[in-house]
Amino acid sequence: MAPMDLKIMGEGIMRKLLIVVVVFFFCLAGVGLSVDSGQSRMFPGGQVLEGLSIDSELMGKQVNFAVYLPPDYAVSTRKYPVLYLLHGYSDDETGWIQFGEVNVSADQMISSGEVPAMIIVMPDGGVTWYVDDYSGKVPWEKMFLEELIPHVEKTYRVRAKREFRAISGLSMGGYGSLGLAMRNPDKFVACVAFSAGIWSDDQLVKQTPEQYDRYLRVPFGPMQGDPPKLSEHFWNNNPVRLAETLPVEELNKVRWYIDCGDDDFLYAGNSTLHMIMRDREIKHEYRVRDGAHSWIYWRTGIRDGLRFIAKSFHR
Repeated sequence: MAPMDLKIMGEGIMRKLLIVVVVFFFCLAGVGLSVDSGQSRMFPGGQVLEGLSIDSELMGKQVNFAVYLPPDYAVSTRKYPVLYLLHGYSDDETGWIQFGEVNVSADQMISSGEVPAMIIVMPDGGVTWYVDDYSGKVPWEKMFLEELIPHVEKTYRVRAKREFRAISGLSMGGYGSLGLAMRNPDKFVACVAFSAGIWSDDQLVKQTPEQYDRYLRVPFGPMQGDPPKLSEHFWNNNPVRLAETLPVEELNKVRWYIDCGDDDFLYAGNSTLHMIMRDREIKHEYRVRDGAHSWIYWRTGIRDGLRFIAKSFHR
């Protein structure tokens, strides 16, 4: 074998040994590796914890949640900002990992320095629309604020101040993130709502009892009056109504980002919210991209959402 061939072979062996050593030390540190298939490169991966739960006294049952820990969590002692990320109707706490691949986006963006390392918490909201229900038997919002957030801040190294706490979600979770941030502006520095489950007043007036009962009756109660009208509990929690009525100075405590596709059936409600916020001079960013109500849209949108949230964590 020629000397040049031996040299090339030796370089190849050294490269393989280097990769093995790197992987070995990451495994020792408890840090995974992710692969960017588009560029054929490896980068540090965070850790996803599923199957977690708290025993909620308020809800009278266990509430499940999942957590994403950033790549350096296992080898550092620092504290991290936190994002609470809400799923859509019929999904659960695993949706943003399984279908949204938010962990992959976070790994890549943290490793490249686009966003700071952060913890992402994904609670199971069932079909509660993330509100306290009309009967008082399913107080999801109260549980979230009084039990889940304190549990997360006690269990994980979280920076437990408003300036390091953001909220986001898609569809029903977009509705929930808007409502929770609007009703609790002293709790969240930023809110990113994707394809939020909100409607214009014209659409709501045309809502049939069958449509209402299928998706909204459980948390908001039955329609009222003759002819049937949406319940008072629904209107009191409606983010569009909250944007119209809550004090502007309170709403401006939060940085708002609204994103809804041009082919999404919820475009009218999201556009209405944008117009109300613009007319009232509630500072926000509004995005309309090519797309519909789908995971393809949310998988791509979450990256811009994370960038927006990252700016909110900075001074």
